[in-house]
Amino acid sequence: MPLKFKSFLQAKPVYKGGKSKPVSRNGKKIYKLSSNENMLGSSPKALAAIQAQVSTLNEYPDYSDIRFRLALEKFYAGKLEANQFITTNSGVANIELITRAFLEEGTECIFSNPAFGPYRGFPKKVGAKSIDVPLIGANFQLDVPGILKAITEKTRLIFVTNPNNPTGTHLPKTQIDELINGLPDHVVLIYDEVYYQYVTADDYVRAFPYVQAGKNVIGINSFSKAYGLAGLRVGYAYSTPEIAAYLQQLRRPFMINSLSMSAAIAALDDTEFIQRTVALILQEKDYLYAHLDQLGIPYWKTQANFILIKPDMDTDLFEAKMLEAGIMVRQTASFGAPGCVRVTIGTREANAAFVAALQQIRN
Repeated sequence: MPLKFKSFLQAKPVYKGGKSKPVSRNGKKIYKLSSNENMLGSSPKALAAIQAQVSTLNEYPDYSDIRFRLALEKFYAGKLEANQFITTNSGVANIELITRAFLEEGTECIFSNPAFGPYRGFPKKVGAKSIDVPLIGANFQLDVPGILKAITEKTRLIFVTNPNNPTGTHLPKTQIDELINGLPDHVVLIYDEVYYQYVTADDYVRAFPYVQAGKNVIGINSFSKAYGLAGLRVGYAYSTPEIAAYLQQLRRPFMINSLSMSAAIAALDDTEFIQRTVALILQEKDYLYAHLDQLGIPYWKTQANFILIKPDMDTDLFEAKMLEAGIMVRQTASFGAPGCVRVTIGTREANAAFVAALQQIRN
């Protein structure tokens, strides 16, 4: 009798992560502007915590994550309690955990392209159906009426990223209010806010006030971006006590390693590093705007640490030419934004190299 595989696991995964940094060729420095990483490095307090923990690697890490959740409670000034947090190995691991908790064969979720790939990839792993209600307009706004119309009795989750990846645009509070007020009780809104530290828009809102109000909302965060800890893979979510308690049932003992947990706890207290990181992004995105305007390259103004641009050539060719010039960028067709490229905002050195490469490949 042949092995029986689940039919929904036969499909090729849609999402592909960013490329690793290649070895430099001919001594040329390679600037990795393809993965939205922190170009200033990592939180110094996190690095110090890692060094202090290295000598204990022969020991098991914390059995539970209570120490981490208590630190998060303190970070949120007690406005969220420890039992409202769910910690995992990265923000994307929380998306997978939530998917496993709420979706199965015969159920549905809704996402809006252009969007982060796991929103449509992970539901397939449990046999659920993903419904795309695309973002609309020149600034990629949420089609709230379209989403509410697409909800059925089979719908369990709605995925929203704010600011959005890969567009960098944000969804105003009025749209989020309209969406949440229209959701039936059996639907949970997954509110991915991993880039929130970079936002300057007055009409931006986090998941926080909706969770405080008892709405079926889960906020997702990561230490990979602003804190510069992408290599450690650590993140967290927060929700109502009821939803958080349910999701906790899917966590396993010793889930987060000792280095990641200690680094994340220390990073929460590193406000100086976050301030430096945000200041760099705010300064350097204006620098890039000016040069993109000068070169006549269309782009979208961003509320994140990256910029979506629309090159005047095939994106495969553009990516190859940029790499040849020492710059790594990310095509966004897999995100639902064909013909565009996402570029991480880096240091002045990296950004100047990016501008020089643009000028070079267009001559």
